[in-house]
Amino acid sequence: MNTTAMTAPEPGRLGRLSDAVAARAITPSVLRGVETVPSAALLRQAEAVGDDGERWTTGAVVELLKETRARFGDTRPTESDAWLAPRLHWTLRLTRAEAADSGLWNFLALCLSPEYVQWRWRSKDGAVGQVARFTGPWATQAFSRLWWAAELFRDGENYAPAELACSDQDVLNTVLRQRMIQHRPAAQALLRLRTRGSVRTGRDMNAAAKAANAAFMLVHEALAPDEPPDAEVYAEWLDAAGQSAVRHDALPRGPRDGSVPSASAETLADWFAELFESAPVRGKEREGEG
Repeated sequence: MNTTAMTAPEPGRLGRLSDAVAARAITPSVLRGVETVPSAALLRQAEAVGDDGERWTTGAVVELLKETRARFGDTRPTESDAWLAPRLHWTLRLTRAEAADSGLWNFLALCLSPEYVQWRWRSKDGAVGQVARFTGPWATQAFSRLWWAAELFRDGENYAPAELACSDQDVLNTVLRQRMIQHRPAAQALLRLRTRGSVRTGRDMNAAAKAANAAFMLVHEALAPDEPPDAEVYAEWLDAAGQSAVRHDALPRGPRDGSVPSASAETLADWFAELFESAPVRGKEREGEG
């Protein structure tokens, strides 16, 4: 990501906000919901990023977040994750290197749409609770968690697996942090356990992921080889940003950079199912006794 130091982003364009500046902005009053984020002041401290291309504009992202809040209202913000994640990934077209920059996500949460963060994460008393929802680790921050979940769980252009993954808060809150998820067949294999019915609850998924992750890191490449995504096709997808609008009522199609080898995902799914049979599941014994 090209960053123009000390040059604030132009209106309507993305930028980055340093972790230090972002952390200072999240006061106890902001977390309690009694004070708004000083977005205008923070915008002046942000840095410009990227070039003058379409993918660095903010209009489509802002409209998508407004649609999310309108669609799910004040009673179903948690359900919005599965809907928003693939559409956010499709709209916000980034390389993985660009998406690894926490400053970009700080900008989205504090300069572009703090209203979304407060809407998605507020409790009954109006408090957000965690600084990390505004500025924090990639698997916790409000926007980066969704973008990365869509990136790691999509099957090439097919966002349906990502939608399934983001419909389960245990996947987003726990499984997403497992190293094995960065291996595409392993990510798909875990989701196949759910579609097969081998795991049925969030606790089941957590147990299966922990058991698989412990054994997986030693043998995954030999047991379930992956094919590297087509970097040229992905670059073309990036360049096509802004050429069409995101679809609200049907899943968009992601970059056609190559599907996960189905045989590898099936091999791992079978193995993970065997591991899950002997994995401890929190609350399982108590439920069985009942």
